[in-house]
Amino acid sequence: MKNTLFSLFALTAALSVQPAMAADDGPALFKSKPCAACHTIDTKLVGPALKDVAAKNAGVAGAADTLASHIKNGTSGNWGPMPMPANPVTDEEAKILATWVLTLK
Repeated sequence: MKNTLFSLFALTAALSVQPAMAADDGPALFKSKPCAACHTIDTKLVGPALKDVAAKNAGVAGAADTLASHIKNGTSGNWGPMPMPANPVTDEEAKILATWVLTLK
């Protein structure tokens, strides 16, 4: 019984710490997802440079939510004819990525 309770406690603690760590780690999350296949921070690859995305959205109300939606669900026509596919991210991960992108200069 003690082993079971300890295991459940350890699992709960691990799951509750993970989101807090991810919130401060946009670059690692970026590298762990398919984003880096089409985007770089400084230069256009298949998609725009992330610094260009940040510049285009600087001061735009609701930009983090819009970008998070584009990251998760995909989009087309914002940066030319190449569509951006939907990405395998959670809502929280998409928000972390969008918030991080908007900090780039």
